[in-house]
Amino acid sequence: MKLISGSSNRTLSEAISSYLNVPLTQVSMKRFGDNELFVEIMENVRGEDCFFIQSTCYPANDHLMELLIAIDALKRGSARRITAVIPYFGYARQDRKTGGRTPITAKLVANLITAAGADRVLTMELHAGQIQGFFDIPVDNLIAAPVFVPDIKNKFKGSNLCVISPDVGGVVRARAFAKRLGADLAIIDKRREKAGTSEVMHVIGDVKDKVCIIVDDIIDSGGTLCNAAGALKEHGAKEVHAYIVHGVLSGGAVARIADSPMEKLVLTDSIPATEAMTGVHNIEQLSVASLIGEAIRRTSEERSISALFR
Repeated sequence: MKLISGSSNRTLSEAISSYLNVPLTQVSMKRFGDNELFVEIMENVRGEDCFFIQSTCYPANDHLMELLIAIDALKRGSARRITAVIPYFGYARQDRKTGGRTPITAKLVANLITAAGADRVLTMELHAGQIQGFFDIPVDNLIAAPVFVPDIKNKFKGSNLCVISPDVGGVVRARAFAKRLGADLAIIDKRREKAGTSEVMHVIGDVKDKVCIIVDDIIDSGGTLCNAAGALKEHGAKEVHAYIVHGVLSGGAVARIADSPMEKLVLTDSIPATEAMTGVHNIEQLSVASLIGEAIRRTSEERSISALFR
């Protein structure tokens, strides 16, 4: 197999390379004067099983174009199979029409990746599961539970836990976590008055004197999460922790989290940590390198990936 890293998350790619004991393939990435991207694979890939690792995080458009160009380069280099490994799939929140004359950009991105020449996609915690159906090629959507659940069990052994869904849409994910942890389940009822803001209405479920674990796929501005933590504290929660897969953390999100009533926000490294996160007392990252690395190994060896989550 060949592992090729894009520029979006080199640290994660190197960790995956170390886990698999497979060196990263040499790649040359340049920009022309007008900011056009150029990608050249510096090693022979003819007949190889190639995995290109690239999160489409900020700047999303640059990283997406880099992914597409690299896939095309691998295809024209006669790679036997090309797997786009996308730890964080950007544009996933645009998965449906929200009004007249609006796009479904997640479908557009799926079309672009397929047209570029990818044979399959390996991603993690898609914002909406139905995005898998936007592709006409196989998609493996990993879940973060094998990384988060052992950490929760280790830190909160013997605690009275309650898993919290920050909205109705996340109930399926929260229920799965609650089942794995043998914990209770509660839901935050929120009403979003306009884009980028949220207002927590009330908590559905008993959280009094419990250690609350909020689980979700993405944290962006952090407003919803901070409001949820405040509502849980008002309803008598003993502690509030959050386990979120993708830390977009745009704008003043890091400062908002630092000043929030949450004891800890735990993220994965699907998106690299920013300088703003350095030294923040209540933000922590867990690596998903072993999870993604094992999925890559199983894909290459034509073995079951779903067995990782049983």
